[in-house]
Amino acid sequence: MTGPNGLGDLMRDPDETIRRMDDWAAGFAAKAERYQAAQEETERLRLTATSSDGAVSVTVGADGTVTDLTFSNKVKSFPLEELSRQILTTMRRAQSGIADRVAGVMAERLGDEDPETRGALLDSLRGRFPDPDEPDEQPPVPPAPVPPAPSGGAAAVPPAPGTPPTPPRRPATADDEDNNPW
Repeated sequence: MTGPNGLGDLMRDPDETIRRMDDWAAGFAAKAERYQAAQEETERLRLTATSSDGAVSVTVGADGTVTDLTFSNKVKSFPLEELSRQILTTMRRAQSGIADRVAGVMAERLGDEDPETRGALLDSLRGRFPDPDEPDEQPPVPPAPVPPAPSGGAAAVPPAPGTPPTPPRRPATADDEDNNPW
C-alpha cells in the first residue's frame, strides 16, 4: 500500500490528500446534482395517448398514474363496457411509452453513468408498463363456477382441492366472556 499512488504517498503529502478528497467530494456533489435534475425532469414527464377514434384521451405521469382523462362527444353513444375498454386500452398505450421517455431523460442528464442501475430501472418500468400490443403471457383464468345454494339456507362452499379441513370450533367457556385471549 505504500507504493505509487498508495496510502503511503498520501500520508507524506497532506495537501495532496486534501486536494484528492476535495476532488472526490466535488465529483460526488456534481453526480448528485445530475441525478436530482434527472429525477425532477422525470417527475414532470407526461405522456398522452388518444383512442383510434378520438373518443378517449388519457395522460399519465412517469409513475404510470393517470393525470388527465378526457372524452369527446362520441362517448355518449358508447355502451359502458366499450367505454371502459377504450379507457384502459388508451391508458396502457400511454403508459407503454414511459420506459423510453425515462431512458431519454437518463441518457441526456447522466450520459453513460451507472449502466447497471439504469438497466435495472428501465427493465422494471418495461415490466410494469409493457407494450399493449404484445399479448399477455397467460390469458386470465375465469373464476370457478359457484354451485347453486340449496333452498332454505346459505350455500356451503366446499374447500378448494388440497386444502386441509377446518378444525371444529371449541365451545365457549366462562373465561371467554371477559375477552381475555390468555
